[in-house]
Amino acid sequence: MKQAHSWILFFLCLLCAGLASCIRNTPRYHIGISQCSDDEWRRQMNSEIIREARFYDDVQVEIRTAKDDNVQQEADIRHFINEGVDLLVVAPNEAQSITPIVEEAYNKGIPVILVDRKISSDRYTAYIGADNHAIGREVAAYIGNLLQGNGSVVEITGLAGSTPAIERHEGFLKGMAAYPGIRLLATSEGAWLRRQASEKMEALLDSFPHIDVVFAQNDRMASGAYEAALRKQRARQMSFVGIDALSGEHYGLEDILAGRLTASFIYPTGGDRVVQIAMDILQGKTFPRETILGTSVVDSTNAPVMKMQTAHISTLDGKIELLNGEINRSLVRYATQQTILYGSLAALLLLVGMLVAVYLSLRAKNRMNRELSLQKEQLIEQKELLIEQKDLLIEQKSQLETQKSQLEQLSHELEEATHAKLVFFTNISHDFRTPLTLIADPIEQLLANPVFDGQPRQLLLLMKKNVHILLRLVNQILDFRKVENGRMELRLEPFDLLDSFRNWNDSFCMALLKKHITFSFEAPSDMDFRMQADAEKMECIYFNLFSNALKYTPENGKITICLAVVAENYVLSVFNSGSYISSADVEAIFQRFYQVSGHQAGTGIGLALVHAFVEMHGGSITAGSDEKGTTFTVVFPKCETSSVSFVAAVRPFEKSMKLQDEEQEASSMLVDAEVTADEEEVTTSETEVAVDCPTVLVIDDNADIRNYVKSLLAGEYRVLDAADGSAGIRLAMKNVPDVIVSDVMMPGMDGVECCRRLKGELQTCHIPVILLTACSLDEQRIQGYDGGADSYISKPFSSQLLLSRVRNLITNRRQLKQFFGDNQGIEKEVISDMDKDFVYRFRTLVEEKMKDAELNVEDLGRDMGMSRVQLYRKLKSLTNYSPNELLRQIRLKKAASLLASADMTVAEIAYEVGFSSPSYFTKCYKEQFGESPTEFLKRRG
Repeated sequence: MKQAHSWILFFLCLLCAGLASCIRNTPRYHIGISQCSDDEWRRQMNSEIIREARFYDDVQVEIRTAKDDNVQQEADIRHFINEGVDLLVVAPNEAQSITPIVEEAYNKGIPVILVDRKISSDRYTAYIGADNHAIGREVAAYIGNLLQGNGSVVEITGLAGSTPAIERHEGFLKGMAAYPGIRLLATSEGAWLRRQASEKMEALLDSFPHIDVVFAQNDRMASGAYEAALRKQRARQMSFVGIDALSGEHYGLEDILAGRLTASFIYPTGGDRVVQIAMDILQGKTFPRETILGTSVVDSTNAPVMKMQTAHISTLDGKIELLNGEINRSLVRYATQQTILYGSLAALLLLVGMLVAVYLSLRAKNRMNRELSLQKEQLIEQKELLIEQKDLLIEQKSQLETQKSQLEQLSHELEEATHAKLVFFTNISHDFRTPLTLIADPIEQLLANPVFDGQPRQLLLLMKKNVHILLRLVNQILDFRKVENGRMELRLEPFDLLDSFRNWNDSFCMALLKKHITFSFEAPSDMDFRMQADAEKMECIYFNLFSNALKYTPENGKITICLAVVAENYVLSVFNSGSYISSADVEAIFQRFYQVSGHQAGTGIGLALVHAFVEMHGGSITAGSDEKGTTFTVVFPKCETSSVSFVAAVRPFEKSMKLQDEEQEASSMLVDAEVTADEEEVTTSETEVAVDCPTVLVIDDNADIRNYVKSLLAGEYRVLDAADGSAGIRLAMKNVPDVIVSDVMMPGMDGVECCRRLKGELQTCHIPVILLTACSLDEQRIQGYDGGADSYISKPFSSQLLLSRVRNLITNRRQLKQFFGDNQGIEKEVISDMDKDFVYRFRTLVEEKMKDAELNVEDLGRDMGMSRVQLYRKLKSLTNYSPNELLRQIRLKKAASLLASADMTVAEIAYEVGFSSPSYFTKCYKEQFGESPTEFLKRRG
């Protein structure tokens, strides 16, 4: 009986030990986590939560995912409430829908931590997540810098009811307000999904032909938008910016490295921080109610570093997982050994006879426990070391953010330096007025002297016109700086729009006639157009708009100016035909220093100044363009003026008749100087020159420069001129001049491109080209010489230098003609490979066909791929011989070779080299070599 009782007590002890072990393994805290979605970002957060929870032995974590379903998430939270969890972590799918069930849990005393997204009330314990407003603003700042303040953007948002989508959109709009030159074309909902974002992007691409940047509120949607643009073959035309910057295949970081995304902003998951704050709450420690996680931009400059750091962190996380597994297995073994130990102790109390065995077993177990404890300590030390390495990587990330701040500070300093340079430029412009005044008055005195006539008077008039242009440009710069600094004053007085505009139209008559432009001014005569205005600024507005229309209206075009009364406003519209401005240019055309693509003339100040003056009068100005032309519309508010105080005058300020005439003449000269007709006809100088004198082609979009250079060259050369690069190429192909003098900065095709094309054509590759330009930097000169230029002369230039360079190039070309004509200099380095090949092909062609007595220039030109005239001019320019002369020389040289080496008669040789008769061959041979073929054969004897 005693033995049975002993065995019963033994098994009861074992059972109690097992129950005690089970009780010890039951977790103390139960944390329920309700995720709204199942994507890569939330999976990474879940992994971090589970990994961090393993550092706490008494915590059980249960995760449920609603997969973007509000009803399912409500059910999940209800489940956790019924289970009596100690703490609830919620990432709401939609704020409004999830708020009631979260408040219910909070009211029942369950602590609630909101992650990533918020609800529509403040009944929660803590919030952990990034500042979505700040991320939206940082994305806007990044895009503003990327586009340099000008461009177009579309936005693809997340789920409409989720707080991150709402806050990121609001922050993005606030950030974009700092960049008025960037347009937000459209905002479309992508619901955080790749496929839906791709479908929305296709619709946006169909609606908008030009998009610079696509901003998607997560990387999945950005990748879907990129795929849609790729299918439409427009992916290279735009940049794609996303949020998350996760590492992994087809995630944001990989897309940046692959060039699919331009940038992404880190949206930290913060899973480890969630567990840490949860444990602080459960253990009664202090904790922050709002934990805002930091963010930073990831682009091609730091993506490789982020990739390497993320890979390193992933490796460390894997090692931590491995170590946790080893610790768990050790703890299991340790618990098992404890159970055996307790059973052994119980057996020791019951079985005194087994005392020795229990003693030996106890010693063995104690030794094993010490070893396990040592192993556990080593594992903990390794874990701490890995955590330190992780902290080091986080510190490196902080350093990158510091570097970003330093770059932003540097950008601000550069902006201040630019402003200082602009102030300096304005001061210099102000100093220009004194020497320009001292130049203008002596020119007026010289013009009044009847001694100066003919060409000297023309040069003085040219000087007078350009002095007025410089004065006007300087005044515009100074006025614009006054407007920018808020120091421009508005001097209002009674002003009649209709009478003043009609009078100012007279200043443009000559320019309209030169370009054969049809002009009409439309205004109702029975309407009152009087208002309070600043007359000088109104004149600037009208002259700039009219001059701009003249500048971009082609020959035989049309300009229409309308003045009307609409509601309580005066409306002025200026239309010109034949010019089209893209929508992007229309948006930015009134910005300072902005110039429409393809038009290099002008300073970019005029329209900006007009915009400022119109706004000073309380009005507005807009521009519109289509295939018919461009229209500028100015709206002035209508204000009442007293008929008693109104001064009816053509100009609201009094001047003497002489001053009015001088101003009218100056305005007309300015208009003529600013408007250059698109001349394509060939004009030659009126000075009589020899018929066979060299020909020079002058290409410049400025008529005054062309006329001045023509006047310098007209005494020695036949001069042709063209107003742009395209017309110059056509003239060069047609006339094959001896030298070409070209400007560099021209609208359409510039001088460097014109030179490159001339050097690439067989008919013109041999012609020397002089580039005449105001650009004097070494880089610009290198660009010109790389384009094939033979000489580079900077403006302002010396007339003697230009004449000397033209003479030198023509002289060198004559020497090359002698080389080619004698067939000696083909291998010289100064001769282009194309010219060598041309002469070689011509000589080879003649040698192949010289037996044909009927071979002529037309046949040779056709075989060479050129017209008869082009072949004549090319050969004449290269060899100083016409094609017929060169053909005869080659035949005679071949005949001389046959006479010296072959056993043939004179008649046979004559027919062999293509002469129609032996007598004509004999005559030509004697003229060439000074003796007849018969005499040569006798002498050879």
